Amino acid sequence: NLLGLEAADWGQTPTEFQRSLYPERYRRGISVIHEGIDTAAVHPDPSTRLWLSGGLSLSRSDLLITYSARNLEPYRGFHIVMRTLPDILERHPTARVLIVGGNDVSYGRRPIQAKSWREQMLAEVGNKLDLSRVHFLGRLAYAQYLAMLRISSVHIYLTYPFVLSWSLLEAMAAGCAIVASRTAPVEEVMRDGENGYLVGFFDRQALADRVGEMLLNRDKQDGIRAAARQTVVERFDLAGKSLPAYLALLRRLIRRQRQSAVSLAGGVA
Repeated sequence: NLLGLEAADWGQTPTEFQRSLYPERYRRGISVIHEGIDTAAVHPDPSTRLWLSGGLSLSRSDLLITYSARNLEPYRGFHIVMRTLPDILERHPTARVLIVGGNDVSYGRRPIQAKSWREQMLAEVGNKLDLSRVHFLGRLAYAQYLAMLRISSVHIYLTYPFVLSWSLLEAMAAGCAIVASRTAPVEEVMRDGENGYLVGFFDRQALADRVGEMLLNRDKQDGIRAAARQTVVERFDLAGKSLPAYLALLRRLIRRQRQSAVSLAGGVA
């Protein structure tokens, strides 16, 4: 990594948090530009319905807790969510949980006691759950994934201090009411009580209480949902923010390279 930093003409990283982890001497040569979210495609749609295998049809009128990650694993707080669900579902007997993600490992270690974190967590808490209300959807086609976000009553996003998931910004762009972990870089994009809610990563009681409050007051979350989307539109929109920033950076680097070439040619002459 250090050799790469020495050789690089310039760097790019999507968050200030990630930039802050580089040695200080290299930070001035790294631009913070997010890859961008296509907010024209990812947007709220209250009329959306999602059909599950078996014929169950769900919509915004249902009480739905959603969670998504590339893979179900501790880096994205899957173990915390699973340990909190028995409490949440006991308090809200009509709520369902939709969990999206694969059973592999993207980050961190593999489970010791089972083939997957899903299997390990079900062995730990499965007997405390009404599994007829917990739906593991695996990896969805993108249209189905967006449908899940659009019908969500409460979306949970937890992460270690690590790379920020696109899924958080997509959930915000889709107008989700989100409860997330108070960890960097989440705090870079989410302000507690303004465009979402923040709880301690390990604070299962606070997570259960906040989710419960949001489920009981769904009609009061419209401002939070609108502010979440507006944050992404203003700061992370693909066409309006990210692509122009990338192009501006590339043009600047090309100009600098040409100026260096001209200076070198003048020196040789």
